Order: sequence, then structure tokens, then C-alpha cells
Amino acid sequence: MFHESPINLDAIEPRAAAERTADLCLKCNICTSACPTAAVTELFPGPKTVGPQAQRFRHPGARGQASPDKSVDYCSGCGICTMVCPHGVKVMEMNSKARAALYDGERAIFNRLPLRNRILGRSELLGKIGRPVAPLANFVFELPITRLLAEKIMGMHRKGPFPAWQSETFRQWFGRRMRPDVKAARGTVAYFHGCAGNYYEPWVPRAALAVLERNGYTVTLPRQNCCGLPMMSNGEYHAARGYARRNLRWLAPYARAGTPIVGHGTSCTLSLKSDYREILDIHTEEARLVARHTYDLCEFLVERLDAGELDTDFQRVEARVIYHAQCQLKAHNMGLPALDLFELIPGLEVVMSEAECCGIAGTYGYKREKYNIAQAVGAPLFEQVKRVKPDVVVCDSETCRWWIESTTGVRTIHPVELIAAAYGMMWLGGKMV
Repeated sequence: MFHESPINLDAIEPRAAAERTADLCLKCNICTSACPTAAVTELFPGPKTVGPQAQRFRHPGARGQASPDKSVDYCSGCGICTMVCPHGVKVMEMNSKARAALYDGERAIFNRLPLRNRILGRSELLGKIGRPVAPLANFVFELPITRLLAEKIMGMHRKGPFPAWQSETFRQWFGRRMRPDVKAARGTVAYFHGCAGNYYEPWVPRAALAVLERNGYTVTLPRQNCCGLPMMSNGEYHAARGYARRNLRWLAPYARAGTPIVGHGTSCTLSLKSDYREILDIHTEEARLVARHTYDLCEFLVERLDAGELDTDFQRVEARVIYHAQCQLKAHNMGLPALDLFELIPGLEVVMSEAECCGIAGTYGYKREKYNIAQAVGAPLFEQVKRVKPDVVVCDSETCRWWIESTTGVRTIHPVELIAAAYGMMWLGGKMV
């Protein structure tokens, strides 16, 4: 969980808030002891070393070389360091900014942003390119020679769990479907489906819509683009800010009208809730407004449960599952709402993941030099899956799902697919439990 800072961050210059929290660091090394990356590789000396300890050398007024050390590029950005800090130091946020500075600015260590980073940061563009020729694109990209060339030329590991393109996007399906008559309508939800939901696994937002409509909500799709997190993770802040500002412009009218903005991708909703402000330094009225009205899907459903508004007429689901709560989900500081919902499903046996992080960390594990590090970070989870032999693994994040499934061979689904199955709907990747 995030901890309240002993200083008033609102009183600090907004553009420097994350960096200025370095002054709160007492060098207790709790962040380093909790870091999953530092535990498996010497290439990353730890979040304290490259974060608050190095921050004084990054200050514009510092003497000597003010460039961040390139070892900060091995930070996965999982955010565990920020969550465990007892003094409110925004370690991950300052490390993310330092990583971006490796490629941008007068003292940049690297000459330019690698093409690989630009490609991995553009999941929406890749989706648009591959969708019209999805069967051919999937066939070509799965060829061993294609994967080998991608690794040799661009540095993307040949075993990276790239998702399959779908011939029809979620928005296309939404536009042509018959609108259901939602009984006892409780209001409207503005749905943020994200790139993965639109281009790669549209069955997840379809399940989400079915669950929301079952509970009396009309769902509308605002205009939206990529949340920008892949670009943030790859050091391309300028492009990420453009995507962020467009999303804020499109979503703000819904927030002003009091319409909840709900998304199933916890990384996307975390960007809307906090990353736009804490990492991209977008401190506008629109950013604050959208953040206050954004909900993770399971968070929204649990609020309905607490209000006595959730339909809890669940069927039995005879299944044993491992639930992995990924890093970005924990960074929401909302607990684990999916578990509250799973408790209502008869017959369901839930085993909690023993790993803090699965290792993929967005696009981190796709990179040739970081793939083995990511595998080592996720090893406790992979070993647990092998030992427990669950029917499915459940996880809220798409890249984590792809990573876990490609490594273990066990089908990995979003919590809403399990909830939809408990309502008797044909989900779980298109299949019943």
C-alpha cells in the first residue's frame, strides 16, 4: 500500500514532486530488500541506489556529471519500492523519469531511443496494422525465423509472449451488436477498454459489458487512445504526454457529468488515476478530475456489492485457480477486490500467488537483455503453478497473463471472465469453465 507522506506534496512545485521526495529517504533499504529485480541480477543495484541516493546528482544545479547511471534502465518499473517505502518516497516514479533521461536531454547517456522501444511502446499502432490481415500477421510473426530476426535486429527476445491479432476489434463488435434492454438501469458507465481489449483479447471487455449490463448499467464507449503507459515504460515521455492529454480531453466530459470511468486493465486505469500526474507531470484540473472518477472494474463491482446493488446470483464454478495480484493492481491502493467477488462464487477454490511479481513488468521481459531476468523474477509463480496444477490462473493485467500462460502453458484469464462464467455466460476465453 502507498503510505501518506509526512510532508505536504501539494505545496511542492508539481513538476518536481516525485523527485523532491528523495529528501525523505532514510536509507533504510526496505525498498531494495523488497525489489524483485535486484534479488535476481547484479545489473540492477537496487531502487534506493539508482533512485533517491542518485537523485542529488540529477538535480539541474548539481555539479559534475548530472546524468543518471545507465543501470537505472534495468529497473522494471513494478512499483513495489514505492509501495513498501515507510516514508513516502516515490522511488519508482523518480526512477522512471531517470530512465527516460537516459535517452532525452542534454546529458543523455544514449544517443537515441532504440527502434525496439518505439515499437514496444506503440501497442495501439501495432494493433491497427495487424488487424486487417490478422491471420497472415499471426502466421508470419510466429515463424521461428521471424522471431529470430526480431531478436537479432531489434533486440526483442524470440520467446516474448506477443499476443495474437484479432480480425474484429472490440469497438467494431460493439458498434454492430444489438443493444440489450437493461432493466432497472442504475446509470451509465464510460468504458476504457485499452489497446489489449480492443485489438488482442476483445472477449475480456465483452465479458465486462455483459457483467455490467447484468447489474443494470448502460455502457458507453468514449473516444480514447492508448493510455500511454507502454511509451512511459520505454522512455518516450513526449509521445506519452500527447496520448495522455487526448485521453484526458475525451474523458473529462464524462467525469464532469459524474459518469464513472471504468476499465478492466489495471495498468491503464492506474495511468488515468496517478501516472499522468506522478510520472508525466500533467497537473491539470482535467487530470485530477478524471483520476477521481476512474475505477478498476473489480473495484467498481465491489463498491456495488457494498452498496447492496450487485447481483450475487452466481452459479457453481467447480474450479481450482491461482490468483496473481500483479504490481500495478497493488499500486491502486484498493486492496484485492477480485478476491471479494470470488468469495461469492460457490465451488471456486482460490490459491493466492506466492510471487510478488511475475517478471514481465509491461514490456520489460520482451527485451533480449532482460528476458532471463524477468523469468527469474517470475520463477516462484511458475513453480507454484507447476506444483498446484490449477485449472486456470487468474490475473488482472494482460501482459502478465500472456507471460504466465506462455511460460507455464496454463490458460490465464481476467477475473471478469470468471465472474461472467459464474453468471452462466459463455466466457473464459470463449469457453465455459
